[in-house]
Amino acid sequence: MKVFVAGATGAIGTQLVPQLDAAGHDVIAMTRSPAKTDMLRALGARPVVADALDPDAVARAVAETEPEVIVHQLTALKGEPGLREMRNLDRFAAMTNRLRTEGTDHLLAAGRAVGIRRFIAQSVVAIGAYARTGGSVKTEDDPLDLDLPAKGRSGVDATRYLEDAVTGIEGAEGVVLRYGAFYGPGTGLSADPEALLTKAIRRRRFPIIGGGGGVWSFVHIEDAASATVAAVDNGGPGIYNVVDDEPAPVREWLPFLAEQLGAKKPMRVPRFVVRLLAGEAAVLQMTEVRGGSNAKAKRVLGWQPRWSSWRVGFAKGLGE
Repeated sequence: MKVFVAGATGAIGTQLVPQLDAAGHDVIAMTRSPAKTDMLRALGARPVVADALDPDAVARAVAETEPEVIVHQLTALKGEPGLREMRNLDRFAAMTNRLRTEGTDHLLAAGRAVGIRRFIAQSVVAIGAYARTGGSVKTEDDPLDLDLPAKGRSGVDATRYLEDAVTGIEGAEGVVLRYGAFYGPGTGLSADPEALLTKAIRRRRFPIIGGGGGVWSFVHIEDAASATVAAVDNGGPGIYNVVDDEPAPVREWLPFLAEQLGAKKPMRVPRFVVRLLAGEAAVLQMTEVRGGSNAKAKRVLGWQPRWSSWRVGFAKGLGE
């Protein structure tokens, strides 16, 4: 099929484009930078240049290429936020919030105009995705977290806006992929010593907060891309958790990750200290957030992650 990828030069986009090409799809890759068109051609795509926040440019790019499927991977985040970024989370995520609201609207309108059959968009399993009550691992049918701090709420609101808009699209199938925390090449957690989260852990600036009970779900960036390819062809509309098989609390995965990175054991810091330094959202993410189950994605999309556990991924997959 003809697949239009918005956000094709990001960490997941550069994995997704060649996988789509290898699967036999005709890939159109959108970038706002003319300097990146040669890279996209080398990955197997036909590049188009458009600013995602310019509705006329997006409409023109989609109209000229007439895709059957649009994949929305637009973000402006440089890796996972550390504690310093969590302190100013609204500012850190401001452009991504616009891409998840205005950018989503522009792509949906352009897609409806050419009669796309499917629209796939990126969401996340993180703070706000699932209520912080009950079990530690949630399915797509579990309720959202409605009790969130005001600071940092803008990112959750933008993500929910995207999910509602995509799943409510008329005349096409809307698919939302709630990815776990990315790791692997090009992400904030990789073998690159300058990767944001890698650097923070090596400098002991990413501590275990309180009891470290926040349950995180991870997904290798290669697996996130393969699940997206699966969603182009398989399954019905709706929401899917794209995560590995082993959600785990911070107190379990963070010391293991530090060891794999050759770093000292992470410090332990009381909740009240981090609340003062970085805000309540950082505390909740590290102490109370819930993980996601990938059972639906495996069953309905026919997806199987190569890196089924962060244990193997952290040991062998950070640089591949």
